Amino acid sequence: MIYLDYAATTPISDEALYVFGEASKKYFGNASSLHEFGTEANRVLNMCRKTWAHMINSEADGIYFTSGGTEANQLAILSLVYGNQSRGKHIITTEAEHSSVYHLCKQLEDEGFTVTFLPLIDDGQISLEQLEQAIRPTTILASIQFVNGETGMIQPVEEIGKLLKQHGVIFHADCVQAFGNVDIDVRKYHIDALSIASHKIYGPKGTGLAYINPRVDWTPVVKNTTHENGFRPGTVDVPSILAFTAAGQAAHRTLDERLEKMQELRTYFLTKLARVMHDWTVYESKTAQLPNIVALSFGKWEGQYIMLECNKRGIAISTGSACQVGQQSPSRTILSLGKSVDEAKQLVRVSFGKMTTEEEIDKLVEAIMQIVNGNEQKTSER
Repeated sequence: MIYLDYAATTPISDEALYVFGEASKKYFGNASSLHEFGTEANRVLNMCRKTWAHMINSEADGIYFTSGGTEANQLAILSLVYGNQSRGKHIITTEAEHSSVYHLCKQLEDEGFTVTFLPLIDDGQISLEQLEQAIRPTTILASIQFVNGETGMIQPVEEIGKLLKQHGVIFHADCVQAFGNVDIDVRKYHIDALSIASHKIYGPKGTGLAYINPRVDWTPVVKNTTHENGFRPGTVDVPSILAFTAAGQAAHRTLDERLEKMQELRTYFLTKLARVMHDWTVYESKTAQLPNIVALSFGKWEGQYIMLECNKRGIAISTGSACQVGQQSPSRTILSLGKSVDEAKQLVRVSFGKMTTEEEIDKLVEAIMQIVNGNEQKTSER
């Protein structure tokens, strides 16, 4: 089986798996316990906070560990809007956010908040002019993803951060697809809060983090919570966090060389497709594109059909965000780019990882040719 769905999740690395195994034996104590086992677990937990703070250029006391990217997104947003609703109840986000942000914002509308959903324009970015026009005196938070998980298009985060800071709006950035693929500097980009997931960077599943600037007000979502300084209830999974941190260090350390490889694979893939396919489209930014995510459509064929046929041939790709697969709904990202519902349903996402080879890409191209050309031939014979 060939795996080309790394944007959905990654296999755990040998290094992270080793760290998890050793930490499970040595640091099994509850980090909140006052005995020596708890004290030692809390010590390494704080070491992880400092390590992550160094990688994103933040304060260590603003790092809160979670069960993953979805929880990090939702707890960060809820903590911030509940903690600042005395200043207003207006939120800004985009139409193309991950479902964990998009549907939470829809829920907040039911709770009495007003949400502005910005569309995407050229190169899959939001309009800074539209963003500024959307800001009101009652705007307290803007949640805008750093990298779109379906297309790999990158937002102008530094410019967004500067604009929001000028207007006193809290900036939360979903960095789940970004960390390990782009440089993240919360001070440089004026990011007040962000979210990262372990399983996107070859770490264990069920682990992630949220960062909130210690100078920004927030309130616990669950009252009287004691873990993670009141940010999240539940015993902290220290071994998984240590493995997550090891994976993060590896991703941070090897960023440049992996990006170079991903760009080479992207170029190879698109060049091969151009030689053998005619009716196909690639959704990409000409100015700010993550190379390891390739968003495509092939004529009239629905993305889910292409994905399932590839699976029959031993190749795993996707139709977009894994959290939406099975719903058979059109991609909000493609709709936000101004495309039709039919075009949005035709989305296919191929995503590369550090184990991807050119030989695997050759087999994918061959499979797509068989699927599309074979069905076109059957249609013409009827």
